[in-house]
Amino acid sequence: VQLQASGGGVAQAGGSLRLSCKASGGLFIIYAMAWFRHAPGKEPTFVAAVTNGPGDNQFYADSVKGRFTVSRDNAKSTVYLQMNSLKSEDTAIYTCAAIKPPVHGWYVASDYHYWGQGTLVTVSS
Repeated sequence: VQLQASGGGVAQAGGSLRLSCKASGGLFIIYAMAWFRHAPGKEPTFVAAVTNGPGDNQFYADSVKGRFTVSRDNAKSTVYLQMNSLKSEDTAIYTCAAIKPPVHGWYVASDYHYWGQGTLVTVSS
């Protein structure tokens, strides 16, 4: 499975951006999808995830809860991350990742099977 993330850019604090991650080369619907972020040279940290089962359950890091929304469109093999009320501390490289269930936890990057290349989000204050 290949993952292509896009949508990064520069936003002002309090503004919004929407990231997209399109999957190809595999059956998108069998994977749960997540977003991680990292500063250059740092380890990736979990941001949000959406399951692949009925209801598309969502999970968020406390730092983004209430501000970010993760969603997926299986017909387009795409997962999204809507980021609102952006803060300077949201500045990072954002990467999408795919994991094949069963999922025992969302937070450990090494549990994920496929990764996108990352897209840079810069929030200016």
